[in-house]
Amino acid sequence: MTVRAVLSVLAIAFAAYQAARGIIWTPEMPDRPWLLIAAISLYLVTTAVCVAVTPRTPPGEPRRAEPMPWWAAILALVVAGVVPTATGLALGDGGARTATYGTWYVGGLGALMVVVMVRRRTASAWIGAVLLSVGAMVWLGPLDALGQGLVGSIVWIGVAHLLVFLIDRAERDADQLAELQAVTSSWEAAQEGRERERRVQVQRALAVGGPILTRVIAMHGVLSDDERREAAIAEARLRDELRGPRLLDDAVRAEIDAARRRGAQVSVFDEGGLEGVTDDALRAIRQELADTLRGSTSSRIIIRTSPDAQIAVTVVGRLLVDESGDDAVDLWREIRHPGR
Repeated sequence: MTVRAVLSVLAIAFAAYQAARGIIWTPEMPDRPWLLIAAISLYLVTTAVCVAVTPRTPPGEPRRAEPMPWWAAILALVVAGVVPTATGLALGDGGARTATYGTWYVGGLGALMVVVMVRRRTASAWIGAVLLSVGAMVWLGPLDALGQGLVGSIVWIGVAHLLVFLIDRAERDADQLAELQAVTSSWEAAQEGRERERRVQVQRALAVGGPILTRVIAMHGVLSDDERREAAIAEARLRDELRGPRLLDDAVRAEIDAARRRGAQVSVFDEGGLEGVTDDALRAIRQELADTLRGSTSSRIIIRTSPDAQIAVTVVGRLLVDESGDDAVDLWREIRHPGR
């Protein structure tokens, strides 16, 4: 059984107890018993409605502590204004007004206003408390009303208000804590991703530069022309891994390596623009980049990401035209984002 179900059963049981006090007609009968029974019946029905009715929750959304429907709060206020008068009229002018069945509504309406307060209709609950106080004092007198439980009813309404306030604040704090926890988890996941990426880059750097570095140390820097060439290519590979890791896969690395071995200078720059690109789109971009490099004959190739919303990567190739160092653009390729 849920907490809501337990509280609902307790509220109905307390309302039934207060109603029972109103039908124990001793030591004398009321002048209009039918009016008293009608007031008690109206009270019980209204209490059951206020306990049971719930606002509609859209499908798929979690149920939260929302205020009960406004019409139920208005019905409770009507009962708070009508029941004391109906009870007073039912008892007549005798001394039965201070008997148990003449004061039942003081505790009963107090309990009803506690239900209204718990159902998040704060203003309605306090208006109902004022109506109860006025009705009780009119029909019982101020001192008798206070002595017959009016003070206790108002205190219980105030306690319910305090509890609702504390519960709502605890819910807000819990929501903020959950939001902070989600942000923290996202930050930790991002940090783990960066650490994993750094580990991969370090491992790849060791794989690229480790063998040639070991050779340099073993030969005390005395290398052959071929070994110096391999060292320069290894240094360029390491630069690529640091400057543009998102542009590289095995096919792109192979084409860049082939271009360098035929004497071309290749520069790779990742200056942003590929953030948020899906893995499939990134594979397509890399495939087109590898195809572009495969047929190039340029002396110098610059590969650069683009901040443009449509263009992902720009490839520029320049070719020497004479021995003085003059060159001309012989390769220009803009690789677009797939699907844009």
